[in-house]
Amino acid sequence: MNNPSTPSALQAQQLCKHFLDGEHSIKVIDHLDFLVNQGDKTAIIGPSGSGKTTLLQMLGGLDTPTSGNVSLQDQSFSELNEKDRGNARNQHIGFVYQFHHLLPEFTAVENVAMPLLIRGDSPKLATEKAKSLLDKVGLADRLSHKPAALSGGERQRAAIARALVTNPACVLADEPTGNLDQENAEKIFELLLELNQSIGMALVLVTHDLKLANQMDQQFTLEQGKLVKR
Repeated sequence: MNNPSTPSALQAQQLCKHFLDGEHSIKVIDHLDFLVNQGDKTAIIGPSGSGKTTLLQMLGGLDTPTSGNVSLQDQSFSELNEKDRGNARNQHIGFVYQFHHLLPEFTAVENVAMPLLIRGDSPKLATEKAKSLLDKVGLADRLSHKPAALSGGERQRAAIARALVTNPACVLADEPTGNLDQENAEKIFELLLELNQSIGMALVLVTHDLKLANQMDQQFTLEQGKLVKR
């Protein structure tokens, strides 16, 4: 939880996002403040269309706010050019989506190693780290399998390994269990909580599942562009 003595992983200040609909400006995110400290477990809930995914994309530096600022480990995204912003994302943020987004032509270990190769790690080191993470998420015997040969739960576990392989300060998860049956959804959620504890990364979870949200340290509802603590 937000302990002042704990280093911040991610912070949004007066964040706004407006979209034009003809001549009208629609406020999706409205002067929103948000702080995530290292090790935090935070859930964001809200109705479909409330702006949860838009917020997550801005927090991860994938979308630019209309105004306001996001800081990643006290480094403002607005002060970085596109290349440096991409490097910061690659190094400090892990993304997990409802759909795994694994590259179909690559094996599980190649998919997980990809972020490390992109940042310039050697293939040997990247492969070793990828194998270690896949072992941690229970896929040690599926390293050479391509996504089509993995089950839905296995693909999502591989996606989590890919999100964690850079040792990010924060993982942003957008409905990570939304495409799974209940049994696999619970396993994936338990895995995220276990990794949050063992690795110490912050976890921000967007979900419609109140049962999952209630297991987080803190829960917010996104209402009229602002986060309201539950």
